[in-house]
Amino acid sequence: MATTARRAPATKAKSAIPQLSWRSPQPAPIVLISGPEEVCAERATAGVRDYLRAEDPSLEVTDLRADDYAAGSLLAVTSPSLFGEPRLVRVTGVEKCSDAFLAEAVAYLDQPQEGATVVLRHTGASVRGKKLLDAIRAGSGGGVEIACPAVKRDSDRFDFAAGEFQAARRRIAPAALRALVGAFSDDLTELAAACQQLIGDVDGDITEQVVARYYGGRVETSAFTVADTAIAGRYGEALIALRHALASGADPVPLVAALASKLRTMARVAGNREPSGALAARLGMKDWQVDRARRDLAGWNEASLGMAIQAAARADAEVKGASRDPVFSLERLVTVIATRAPFADPVR
Repeated sequence: MATTARRAPATKAKSAIPQLSWRSPQPAPIVLISGPEEVCAERATAGVRDYLRAEDPSLEVTDLRADDYAAGSLLAVTSPSLFGEPRLVRVTGVEKCSDAFLAEAVAYLDQPQEGATVVLRHTGASVRGKKLLDAIRAGSGGGVEIACPAVKRDSDRFDFAAGEFQAARRRIAPAALRALVGAFSDDLTELAAACQQLIGDVDGDITEQVVARYYGGRVETSAFTVADTAIAGRYGEALIALRHALASGADPVPLVAALASKLRTMARVAGNREPSGALAARLGMKDWQVDRARRDLAGWNEASLGMAIQAAARADAEVKGASRDPVFSLERLVTVIATRAPFADPVR
């Protein structure tokens, strides 16, 4: 019987061009900004523009759409003008580009116009434009790439926010940073805006009290506040925080996810006596996450932690459709975690 050979999964070709951080972009004849994180991509694009404008205030800026492209536009806007001003051309939608744009962009790589910087934005949402991306990454056109991968993990959001304050040369207390990230854990755009507001409005160091003053409502009702109080065994506070969160529109699914995430981190750290730095490196975590998990483990044992993790798995299924009362499922989970005891179902 004949067998059908399986095609090996495609892998991203190794790039031969410089890879730049979105926090410190620099211009080149071709600047490829790749990846789905729009906040980072916008910063990178603005950074390239500011760099060029600082060199020459007469910079001409033109925007093109690769998916709604008029033939000949790229060459027209990159060609030198009468007075020879530098040109910046920002092209969006490369992941859904037209055939006309793709053909002209690939041809442009062979002979980029002097004094022109072409920024190509590809979100990675499709493989459309792969021929162009491969050519750029192979070195055609003298380009650079600025990767903007998705920011999904808590540690990534923490790094993002910390980078905002480091870039502005401002100090923020670790507890304040954790509170801020927890308050905006579901929206990187809002987190970025909150960081910039604190940087712009607050003089001196940014403390936990400052974050509470600006974003107290968000902080008080965040999923991680519910998780922290429940894990610490403060049952009454945990229920109050939960009801505040639900009253402010929080969805039960991310609330359960926050509780489950902290319990899983505690389970990974429990019983391990490695130094925080070594353990964090081995587990792909941050030092502060290991330290926090070790503090959270006070008063817990293997049996109570296992029971809480099982309760979290049950609640996760129920808030995603296995139960008609997700709020009750969430309250039961908080009760199990905060009391570290099995939930007693009411007698019907």
